[in-house]
Amino acid sequence: MNFLLITIVTLIFLIITAFFGYLGYRHTKDTTDFLLAGRKTHPVVMAVSYGSTFISTSAIIGFGGAAAVFGMGVLWLTVLNIGVGIFIAFVVFGKRTRRMGHNLDAHTFPELIGKRFDSSLLQTASGLMIFIAMPLYAGSVIIGGAQFIAQTLSVSYEAALFFFVAVVAVYVIMGGLKGVLYTDAFQGSIMFVGMILLIVMTYWKLGGVVDAHRALSNIAPEAVKIWGPMGHQGWTSMPLTGSVFWWQLVSTIVLGVGIGVLAQPQLAVRFMTVKSDRELNRGVLVGGVFILMMTGVAFVVGSLSNVYFLNNPSFGKIAILAAEKKVDNIIPLFINTAMPPWFTAVFMVTLLAAAMSTLSSQFHTMGSAFGRDFLEQGMKVKTKSTIRTIKLSMGAGIIISTLLAFYLPRFFEQGSAIIAIGTAIFFGLCAATFLPLYFGGLFFKRITKAGAISGFFTGLTAAAFWILFVHAKESAPLGLCKLIFGVPSLAGAASKLQFVDPIVVALPLSMLVTIIVSLMTKPPTEEHLAKCFK
Repeated sequence: MNFLLITIVTLIFLIITAFFGYLGYRHTKDTTDFLLAGRKTHPVVMAVSYGSTFISTSAIIGFGGAAAVFGMGVLWLTVLNIGVGIFIAFVVFGKRTRRMGHNLDAHTFPELIGKRFDSSLLQTASGLMIFIAMPLYAGSVIIGGAQFIAQTLSVSYEAALFFFVAVVAVYVIMGGLKGVLYTDAFQGSIMFVGMILLIVMTYWKLGGVVDAHRALSNIAPEAVKIWGPMGHQGWTSMPLTGSVFWWQLVSTIVLGVGIGVLAQPQLAVRFMTVKSDRELNRGVLVGGVFILMMTGVAFVVGSLSNVYFLNNPSFGKIAILAAEKKVDNIIPLFINTAMPPWFTAVFMVTLLAAAMSTLSSQFHTMGSAFGRDFLEQGMKVKTKSTIRTIKLSMGAGIIISTLLAFYLPRFFEQGSAIIAIGTAIFFGLCAATFLPLYFGGLFFKRITKAGAISGFFTGLTAAAFWILFVHAKESAPLGLCKLIFGVPSLAGAASKLQFVDPIVVALPLSMLVTIIVSLMTKPPTEEHLAKCFK
């Protein structure tokens, strides 16, 4: 391992990142600059920032590791990421979000839905929910970055964790959203180059595209031998329909994240940073290509890593066994053993860029949600400076996220895909609570304040109940169901219901309640609607 090369490359990366963070600080003059980058962001910068915020170590390390277990079926998530997360998000949701955000002078996602439905309760509750739930997602991203740093540099996980968080915290607190956008664009460019090199190097290592995929198909009996009873049919086939693996892949990984992206607060706010719809149209192609390279490469490489580990005499076993049943260690182990030292240095910076670009947006969103939406707008706490309140709230969110990243690997059983689980929980939770009222608020004037509030709390309650008491991936390690009812899941050990993701139950319930209550209550005034939809 060439530590000198890694040190030099990393230092150069951090210096450039610090420069862009400082640039954001210099160009931030008021609250609009700090929260929305002045609403004048270049479309390419916005699209790359959106993509690099969306894709982090959770996608590359967490879901790349999941692809090593589930196989190429995870690529259906890439299809949804591009079709839903980019095209529908930009063309359908983005334009309405930008216009309504401008009409209502909204600076955050909770403020947008709060003003759309003329509800301080909705803004307050949304801000608090984001601040409480997002640290789980942020903690998952931190785990991915810290684990790769620790494994690559042979340092303790704790040292890598705190160094990594400290670097991100400095520039996001200083530069606000302008600093985040500048650094995201730089880091996204690095991610793009790094992933191109990764797919090329992987195919070169495995003898070419055709040989690599043929070899992966040929080792299907290894998967069937281990996971056959759970529905695994090999890494180039979908799991058996209705099986345990099928439910985990389709409901949690594909639907949970693929649909949940539409209601991500840190992504939706990006649409309010551009000055016209034209910028959003121009960003679709850039965003689509970027997401294809980020997720598509990670998922393909994760699946193909099984061929490398099985055929390597030093391992002689499939990826999950080579990584000692630790899903989140598969991609770092593959990079550190299959790739030349110079590439390890390049990919370490790629992973740092992926994690830092997402974390910076998460920290910014948590701070604005708690400082502006919950404290100032919701609880009417008077402060001398909105920006200072948001920065202090960011600090609190960073501390909570770091503590979760520190304790989660100890909390979940060995082999748990902690990064993928944490990401899917947050995406699914946002879909269940925000998506019906967000979509309804943008496109349907008949959705009422009471309907939006009812749908929000129904989705939140249903998702929380399913996570705590039914979905075994979370209910078992959390232990609350075991403590109260004496079983790890109310679904029962023999029921496949324990593998059904919360989004499958909570999102339809939230939608139904939102519609029914809206139809039963008085519609918004024409005056208010005119202000929202002008």
